[in-house]
Amino acid sequence: MAEVTFAEHEIIVSKTDTHGKITYGNELFLKLAGYSEKDILHAPHNIVRHPDMPKIIFKLLWDTLKQGKEIYAYVVNKSQNGDYYWVMANVTPSYDERGNIVGYYSVRRKPSSKALGIIKPLYSQLLSAEKSGGMGASEKILNELIAKNGGRYDKFILSF
Repeated sequence: MAEVTFAEHEIIVSKTDTHGKITYGNELFLKLAGYSEKDILHAPHNIVRHPDMPKIIFKLLWDTLKQGKEIYAYVVNKSQNGDYYWVMANVTPSYDERGNIVGYYSVRRKPSSKALGIIKPLYSQLLSAEKSGGMGASEKILNELIAKNGGRYDKFILSF
């Protein structure tokens, strides 16, 4: 399958409920994912999850969001036809008037080639560790990397 790209000035936007079901996707999201709005609304956001994406990154993402914090993460997504596209995602919780998390808002931009040069081998290593030793093995690798880079995932991920 082919890698699909988008322009640096373009922004992918989607919203989900607290269960990860899509409640909104902008035109670029629909185009890259290859779904109509009718087909993607209320579908789980993992409908675009690429099998080469390490599970530990999504665990970190969801753990962070459930704490009410925003997170940045590099993600490779899969289109309906099997093509794929890389994004730098910024995901934030959405709150109601009482401060309860009611969903999540994701803004995704085109990642730099420098960042992908670091992320692709890292994700390959994490995925390999998951296949041979489970998610705990990839978590250990990721935690060691984060510890070497200031002890914070966001500091590491935004450093390139």
